[in-house]
Amino acid sequence: QVQLVESGGGLVQPGGSLRLSCAASGFTLDYYALGWFRQAPGKVREGVSCISSSDGSTYYADSVKGRFTISRDNAKNTVYLRIDSLKPEDTAVYYCATVPAYGSSCSLKWSSYHYWGQGTQVTVSS
Repeated sequence: QVQLVESGGGLVQPGGSLRLSCAASGFTLDYYALGWFRQAPGKVREGVSCISSSDGSTYYADSVKGRFTISRDNAKNTVYLRIDSLKPEDTAVYYCATVPAYGSSCSLKWSSYHYWGQGTQVTVSS
């Protein structure tokens, strides 16, 4: 059974940093692409970053390039999203999602993913 559990969210002041974790179980990350998405109240779900399974290629939405860093620890079957220089507009529920995708690039489209975590809230406020 594929399961994803996000953690690491919280209340952070503008300019601060967070590292979100996505712990995977029931499958091996080696053969799955994983993406991070966020959804703010009243807004559509936005893909912010993803990492491919085969070569670990990473992709970022233009809105987060230079501040977000995705990484993967296959030994721990966990994917991380580090967020630096947090802004109030980063406030959202952050979700990780996965799909079997060995040998192909990952996608920032939410419709490309089959399995989702429950999300973790990130609030940026002074």
